[in-house]
Amino acid sequence: MNHITRRQSIQACVAAASCNAIARATSNAQPLTVPPHLKRREKLYRANPRRAALEWFREAKFGLMPCYYLASLDGRHCFEQWKFKIPVKEIEKKMERFTAARFNAGALCDLAVAAGVKYVCFVTKHCEGFCLWDTRLTPFNSLNSAAKRDLVGEMVKACNARGLGFFAFYEYGFDWHHPHGPRRKDFKVSLVEVDYPTPEPAYAHGKDYNLDRYIDFAHAQVEELLTNYGPIAGVWLDGVATPLSGDRNKFRCQELYDKIHKLQPHALVSFKFGVTDTEDFYAPERQQLEHIKASSAKLTELCEPLNPSWSFVKNEAHRDADWLMQRLAFAGEKRMNYLLGIGPLPDGSVLDADQETLRETGRRIRSHGWPSGVRELRVPKGEQKAL
Repeated sequence: MNHITRRQSIQACVAAASCNAIARATSNAQPLTVPPHLKRREKLYRANPRRAALEWFREAKFGLMPCYYLASLDGRHCFEQWKFKIPVKEIEKKMERFTAARFNAGALCDLAVAAGVKYVCFVTKHCEGFCLWDTRLTPFNSLNSAAKRDLVGEMVKACNARGLGFFAFYEYGFDWHHPHGPRRKDFKVSLVEVDYPTPEPAYAHGKDYNLDRYIDFAHAQVEELLTNYGPIAGVWLDGVATPLSGDRNKFRCQELYDKIHKLQPHALVSFKFGVTDTEDFYAPERQQLEHIKASSAKLTELCEPLNPSWSFVKNEAHRDADWLMQRLAFAGEKRMNYLLGIGPLPDGSVLDADQETLRETGRRIRSHGWPSGVRELRVPKGEQKAL
């Protein structure tokens, strides 16, 4: 298998810096083909695509977020590169082991439907920078891995076939692979940069460093996701702590939101608990709920992992349907949606215990309706905080 060279990576980033040229080639909005998840709102969609999408999202209630990426392979931590200070070249070598041999988009979406889920938020790129689609902007992607597959394309197709909305999770605030990714000198949050003992040779340093190179790259990648797969439900951005810890204007968030809405007028945008307050909905984790004002009328989605970690971690406890029903009841009482993260195994399959939790939850919802009556969440003592 061919390894990514630093020259290849930097050349890809240089190409991304000229994303205005890419934008000119793909700047036309998607035609008004009714997205499968909005079929029941076709009339409103044709009159006001965004309003149709917001009404759908308000009623959807329940989403599933599969967290599958290179960090899944060794089952140590979803932030293993940062936690264990793994050099970029070592992370790149993991592509040789990323086979996704049992990753089955259809089976995963069938499981979502069985659980009562209405939309899937799929991690297209996490902090490690590995992309699960056929991106032309970096060779660090699943087509160049042992899997040789476009997992995003497979997931969009499977979601559409079942009427599920597809959200593209895109890690915007943290990128530990890009030579010009955000740095701690500009953004005072520990996760923004791996604390390597010596300067990482894969990164640009000193006068060579330019954050705009990364921002251009990220905007161009989001554009690919919005133009290569037909209509999708929206873009779910992660890493809000970075722009909020420095000059948020450097992240050009509104520029990105406007691009998304121009390309797909119905597409919804979130960036956790918000940067500009122009996001379509908020998506805080449990510990971030305090950032949402009680008076806010904006749609909100609470996101949590089914197990203590977002991605697969060896020997973790696996939560049952009682736990999940409590969460759904709490979200319902607060008039929020609930987005549940699951961590597929290294081969891409879903743990039997997690499958049972999801299937049993769906059985209970179908038999007894949406749960209610929970106004406060029970958090086990010493439980790891979500990040």
